[in-house]
Amino acid sequence: MRVERIGDATLYLGDCLEILPALGKIDHVFADPPYEAITQKRWGVLAGVEYRDFTEGGLDFEAIDDSRDVSASNIAAACNGWAVVFCQAEGVRAWRDSFAKTSAKYKRAMVWVKPDAMPQFNGQGPSVGFENMVAVWCGKGHSTWNGGGRPGVFTHCKNSGGKHKHPTQKPVPLMAEIVSLFSNKGQTILDPYMGSGTTLVACARLGRKAVGIELDPAHFETACHRIEEAYRQGDMFIAPPAKPKQETMDV
Repeated sequence: MRVERIGDATLYLGDCLEILPALGKIDHVFADPPYEAITQKRWGVLAGVEYRDFTEGGLDFEAIDDSRDVSASNIAAACNGWAVVFCQAEGVRAWRDSFAKTSAKYKRAMVWVKPDAMPQFNGQGPSVGFENMVAVWCGKGHSTWNGGGRPGVFTHCKNSGGKHKHPTQKPVPLMAEIVSLFSNKGQTILDPYMGSGTTLVACARLGRKAVGIELDPAHFETACHRIEEAYRQGDMFIAPPAKPKQETMDV
């Protein structure tokens, strides 16, 4: 078990299904779990065109299908407020059903629209220009957020916010909008599928504390570097980072 503390961010290298139950309560959870199996099977085509730097014919992580129930259970148990979970359209109902087995309250599906999505090159049908998110309230009482009655539609180019460091990396502006709408300054955000750390970068820039968990050592290192850089940029509402400190943790 490896733990790095960078500013107000704490990063764990390990399996979130093992680490999550030991963390205690967190204000909110924003997660981008592995894709559903149906999407994983399509990835060979995409990999050769859009993400050739990362993979040869497939993704380097397993589909979420077999671990969705336990992941939803762990998220609901750890979260005091909102859980926002990315998925494909095929996964919306499955995530809703998984959260229905917990004490959390499924609210609705949201959409990330991608103006720069790849076309369907064979012209036999429309391409996929969006991803879904499910919004789940894990807290007590009525849910609250900073978006008023606006729709849960987020429009951001995939390639905005810097070069991709991860095959399914989300753009920083997208995650910054989600962090701003579903949390408040000073709160703590957990990303149990941290990847290259985009959620934690957004938290650093927006004055939120953050916890990230990542299984892959290479992606973990990338996340550490990106979060250090986010603090070095000196946004007006964050302090300079403390020196990274490696620790151990038994779970």
